[in-house]
Amino acid sequence: MDHQVSVFIMDVSNSSVEDAGEELSEYLHYLEEKIASWTKGIVTTKVSHRFGDEVVVVASGFATAYTLAFYISRLWKFKDHKPYFGLSFGTIKQDISDINLETWIDPLMKHARNANDGLQQQGQNRAQFSFELNGLSKESVPGDYQLFSGQFEILINSILKLQHSQISEQTDIQSLVSSLVLILNQQNKVSNYIGRSPSTISSHMKIGKNDSIMDAFKEITAVLSSLEPIDQADSETNDKLQKNIKLVVANNLRNYFPANQ
Repeated sequence: MDHQVSVFIMDVSNSSVEDAGEELSEYLHYLEEKIASWTKGIVTTKVSHRFGDEVVVVASGFATAYTLAFYISRLWKFKDHKPYFGLSFGTIKQDISDINLETWIDPLMKHARNANDGLQQQGQNRAQFSFELNGLSKESVPGDYQLFSGQFEILINSILKLQHSQISEQTDIQSLVSSLVLILNQQNKVSNYIGRSPSTISSHMKIGKNDSIMDAFKEITAVLSSLEPIDQADSETNDKLQKNIKLVVANNLRNYFPANQ
């Protein structure tokens, strides 16, 4: 039986800076536990924090890895040590629950690794997300998609670069507002939480190009989901996943975002 999965390999910028290693390692272990709680009962996921500053995720659904990566990037604690993600997706024969990430060898992991290495070589101005899809086998992807995987890779990575440029231009308060709106969904709740007027929240969203950033995220997840077989479509599952992440984070909001900034 074929299983539709997605993969990311995450590294952390500037992780070798003196005195940063231990705190980052503890945070990544915490993140490993959070990912497991976000996805429990919704999508099958294997996650491993390994090699110091690296986190690897394999999850059911073509859109799941990017969804998790995007939320991680918006909830990330360390401004000077931002994460970056090499991603891929496809079909595997093995059930995810049977995978041992420490020993698992699969072309999807190679593609995610290549994408991650490409970001690493870009230096400090790198984008946060990159897919490697060109070269996926006919067995790994549905229908005629394999014929156009190279073109699709170019298009999706171009969107991600534009999205990253908009995120990079956000001020700290614009970034905070953007992240809180993602989790809380309502501007008035964000206004109450950080003690700013609704008009100020609206202004930060507009100047920070929040709608464009979120539109890119929504469109990418929708397209990835649409590539799955109709009888195994991931769109509803992905919606459930996002709702659960928001619920878990909203119930522990002060653990993620300091109030009254």
